[in-house]
Amino acid sequence: MAKKPGIPKGTRDFTPEEVTKRNYITGIIKTQFQRYGFQPIETPSFENSDTLLGKYGDEGDRLIFRILNSGDFLRKAKPDHLENRDSNAMASDISEKALRYDLTVPFARYVVMHQNEIDLPFKRYQIQPVWRADRPQKGRFREFYQCDADVVGSNSLWQEVEFVKLYDAVFHELGLKGVTIKINNRKVLAGLAEIIGAADKLIDFTVALDKLDKIGEEGVKKEMLEKGLSEQAIERIQPLFAFEGSNEERLDQLEAMLKTSEEGMKGVEELRFIFSNVSALGVLAANLEVDVTLARGLNYYTGAIFEVGAPEGVAMGSIGGGGRYDDLTGIFGLKGVSGVGISFGLDRIYLVLEELGLFPESVTENTRVLILNFGEAEAFYGMELLQQLRNKGINAELYPDAAKMKKQMNYANKRNIPYVVLAGTQEMNDATYTLKNMSNGEQDTLKQQELLDKLT
Repeated sequence: MAKKPGIPKGTRDFTPEEVTKRNYITGIIKTQFQRYGFQPIETPSFENSDTLLGKYGDEGDRLIFRILNSGDFLRKAKPDHLENRDSNAMASDISEKALRYDLTVPFARYVVMHQNEIDLPFKRYQIQPVWRADRPQKGRFREFYQCDADVVGSNSLWQEVEFVKLYDAVFHELGLKGVTIKINNRKVLAGLAEIIGAADKLIDFTVALDKLDKIGEEGVKKEMLEKGLSEQAIERIQPLFAFEGSNEERLDQLEAMLKTSEEGMKGVEELRFIFSNVSALGVLAANLEVDVTLARGLNYYTGAIFEVGAPEGVAMGSIGGGGRYDDLTGIFGLKGVSGVGISFGLDRIYLVLEELGLFPESVTENTRVLILNFGEAEAFYGMELLQQLRNKGINAELYPDAAKMKKQMNYANKRNIPYVVLAGTQEMNDATYTLKNMSNGEQDTLKQQELLDKLT
């Protein structure tokens, strides 16, 4: 007996209904991307390993899927690496490519390679899958789509304001109210590390701090101690674990803490600019929040950091995030090009909309009219109508076989097709069609134009 097939953990098949709902989300995101002036690009699903490695920190590097070299890949492995079973060293011998971890680093590579073909500032959007060797759980997959928008070639903080507005516009159109856009600044985090004497441990400091919502205050302190931060240093940042009040009050508290750090004060100033202008312009679906513990754990952020949380009561991780990365293209040899971008987590947004029942009923409507098949002549007669329906932009199909009427009607019910057309000998003789509403059972016998008028 043949073994039942399966798929790798953390991946999924999608039904027609699921794909339709996902297309609904990406359609709204794409429309807003274009409305805000972003242009589409695509990059390969895999990159050279050296393009990706070292860009996401140690934790990120461990989650990158490497691709074995084709052919006898062990032939290129160094003998001492094989003998010592040094998997980390041998990985570079036998794997020169890797699946992309996100869309931002490939975008930076794209900008460097195509710098003579693009005009700065360059605004691009990209909707493609990415892969991470993460532990699968609810809302976390090993293959998932990201929907990214980035701007490179501008230092203006108005870009950050625009991205907050873009987030808000998408969630408003999706009907998803009550999302929280958390904002922090990498300069603030650098300033905090500086004032506690841990500037040389900035990465360790931010990676631990970013886990506050996952492992709690004591867990963060324990990890910081393990990374070499002193108890005195941790004591000095104690206020971070209990920041309260309005965004303005939180910024005031930050300012008081960071008054001796020039970089930290610059970060507070940038946050004030974003919050004051977004507040003045207004938002429709989102709550804005200064989150001083937000770090996102990615080494390339240098300014504003964004993370979007689902509405209260929905058990879901972040559904979006991003930030400014002033020196990302510099790692590929192009200096002085500032960038900032955000990402929408398609898969998690899907789960949130599903849980809250926010998908419109019309989203999953594919075929609107099914023409029943009673024989060769009747099918040809139905095909003439089918062509006119499609010309009017109405999704329609002919049942392919002259099966029993009950079978054809069951097909329409299972597919949730709202209308069926019956065209037998009598209708052909009278040059009419019988249109049946599947929801209420009502039937009308109509001329072709009357039927078209009724459905348009």
